Amino acid sequence: MTVPDELEAYAASIGPDPDSVLEEMDTHAEAIGFPTVGPAVGGWLYMLTKLVDAERIFEFGSGFGYSAYWFARALPEHGEIVLTEVDADELEEAETYLDRGGFADLATFELGDAIETIERYDDPFDVALIDNEKERYVEAFRSVREQIPSGGIVVADNITAGPFDFETVRAAVAGEPVENASARGIADYLAHVEEDPAFETSLLPLGEGVAISRRR
Repeated sequence: MTVPDELEAYAASIGPDPDSVLEEMDTHAEAIGFPTVGPAVGGWLYMLTKLVDAERIFEFGSGFGYSAYWFARALPEHGEIVLTEVDADELEEAETYLDRGGFADLATFELGDAIETIERYDDPFDVALIDNEKERYVEAFRSVREQIPSGGIVVADNITAGPFDFETVRAAVAGEPVENASARGIADYLAHVEEDPAFETSLLPLGEGVAISRRR
């Protein structure tokens, strides 16, 4: 299930305005059929970064830099965002877009598997975005969990839609058997974070659904 286009546009109109680079990124995503979080969720990524006074952000899966661009707009001058991507061309696009927006100095661009990449980082991250393979969401959460401080958040995309429809993921979350491995991965992730006593989780029903887990 995705939010109706009219409501999505309404939410985006209330949130922070995209700049010209983001507008170009939206056009590019539509032209190539790339599933970004979209401006409504992007505005929330910006706001969440501000609300937790985030200085360091880690992304599990960055594509061509759309979500990272929204995050970067909210970071302080001394902030840092780590982008990870297995596709070299997409990561190069991300670097180009963030450079054009004036944010390249805040960004570290890591080519390769995100879960292997996080092992090279020891310092805390105030925000982590999980948007890699759905079957590996639990693995991603475990790999960054100890680096999220009290008050920090983990954001996971594709909670209500993605490489599956809403009914499939709803059934998986309800414990019904489903064949779609991505839907099962989302269900496993939600069960995992909800059972973790150190985190509290809620759903943001915009875009393709975003789960926000805050460390107590």
